[in-house]
Amino acid sequence: MAPRSLTGKMIYNTMARTAYFLILSTLSSQVASAYEEMYPRTDVGVIELKNISKRIALESTASGNYFRANNGLFRSLFRFISKNEIEMTVPVEAEVNPGKMRFFVGAKDKGKPLASGNGIKIKNIPRTLVLSIGIRGSYSEDKFRTNEKKLLQWLARNGQYEKTAPAYAVYWHGPFVPGFFKRSEVHIPIRKKKVHQKEEKPKQQRQE
Repeated sequence: MAPRSLTGKMIYNTMARTAYFLILSTLSSQVASAYEEMYPRTDVGVIELKNISKRIALESTASGNYFRANNGLFRSLFRFISKNEIEMTVPVEAEVNPGKMRFFVGAKDKGKPLASGNGIKIKNIPRTLVLSIGIRGSYSEDKFRTNEKKLLQWLARNGQYEKTAPAYAVYWHGPFVPGFFKRSEVHIPIRKKKVHQKEEKPKQQRQE
C-alpha cells in the first residue's frame, strides 16, 4: 500500500493535469469561436452529407505537396488579408497535391474590392454538396489519407452518390492549439448519381 503522502501527491498531480487539459480545451474553444465560422462543423467520428453555401475564397498555390509547403502558403495568405484588412475566418481548407490553401471572406468583408495578385487568387466557389468526416488530433498527411479512405468506402457502399472532385482537408485550429484538441475534417465533393432510364423502342405501326 502506497504511503499517504505519496497517494496524496498522485491525486494532486492527477487533478492538476485534469485542470490543465480543461483550461486548454476551454481556451482552444474560445479562440475558435472568436472567428466567424463559414459553415457548421462535422462531429468527431461522424460521416455526414453537408451542403456548403457559396463563398468567396482567397487561394494560394504551391508547386508540391501541401504538407511540405503549408507554411509558405499560410504566410502568403496572411500577408494578403493583413494588407487588405480582412478579418480571419474559420475553417481553412487545403488541397494536398498540388498544395493549395484557402481562406474565406467573411460577411463583414464581402463588399471590399479584392483583386487577384501576389500569388493569391480570388475564387467564387458555388454551393457545394460534400461528404464529410470529423477528426480530432494533430494534422498530418497520414491522418488525412486514413479518413479519405473511410469516405471512399462509404461512397462505394452507398452507391447513390459519386465524387466530383478530389478530397481536401478542413482545419479549424491553428498551430497554437495542442494536438489532442485540434479539430479537422476531410471533405469529398459529391453529387447524386443520375438514374439512366431505359429508352423505350418506338412502337411499330401495322401497315394496312
